[in-house]
Amino acid sequence: MQDFRETEKIVIRRFSDFVWLYERLMECYKGAVIPSLPGKNAVEKFRFTAEFIEVRRKALDVFLKRVTAHPELRKSEDVKNFLQADEEIWAMEKTRSTESSVFKKKPSDFMQMLKDVQSRVSDAVMRKEKVVEETDPEYERMKHYVVELEEHLAEAQRHAMRLVKRQRESGKNLADFSKALKLLSQCESGALKQTLSDVADRAEELAAKQQKQGLDLLLTFEEPLKEYVGIVQNIKVAMADRAHAYREHQELLEAYSLKKLSLEKQRLLRPDKAGDMEADLQLVSV
Repeated sequence: MQDFRETEKIVIRRFSDFVWLYERLMECYKGAVIPSLPGKNAVEKFRFTAEFIEVRRKALDVFLKRVTAHPELRKSEDVKNFLQADEEIWAMEKTRSTESSVFKKKPSDFMQMLKDVQSRVSDAVMRKEKVVEETDPEYERMKHYVVELEEHLAEAQRHAMRLVKRQRESGKNLADFSKALKLLSQCESGALKQTLSDVADRAEELAAKQQKQGLDLLLTFEEPLKEYVGIVQNIKVAMADRAHAYREHQELLEAYSLKKLSLEKQRLLRPDKAGDMEADLQLVSV
């Protein structure tokens, strides 16, 4: 990418930095579909295990690749600084950008922000409020498609999670079975001891395969589905931003029409006061 000073750069970034970048992109690029970040719920399940680190690393890698492949997001100064600024410069740039923005949420507010966004999306996309909506048939068709797509993807992701859980539990049960057989073999002798030991070794091998298959399913099946659910949710955020902008536009048009009517009346009743209203109307039209 020609906008960068070097072809390679190694920098240190915490997960909170990824959250900060995500929030900045959400604020600065209204209407764009921002790639999703991995949620924080995985921390409680696999707290800093090798598996958890690999799952998160892959998800963050996908996030960055999607951001830098986006024709608009890749131009963001925040993205450029995120990818190439040294730690001290990055800290200063992050502080400066945050202070100059109306969006000052902390990384700790990430999950609450998602809840607020979902509530706003439900109100705007699902029409839980009495609001002015555009009547474009193609937009309506796409809106209903997105809502249904999210439901089906979420359902598929829940089943994938159950499948991965069963695979992992099966591996754990085989590992426990192997340990039990090894202990049992120590109580025996001769051919029976050897047989029990051989079965225990085979169970241990199968347990390792089951655990590996569980991790493969997690990385190649459950996590992509979870990412797609997040992308669809961000599409709904973009749709909610569009609906909000449309309402604001309609409200301004209505305000402009009312002021125009008032100006006509003022010209008839108080021509000397019409000049101020004309200036005000010009400001509104701008």
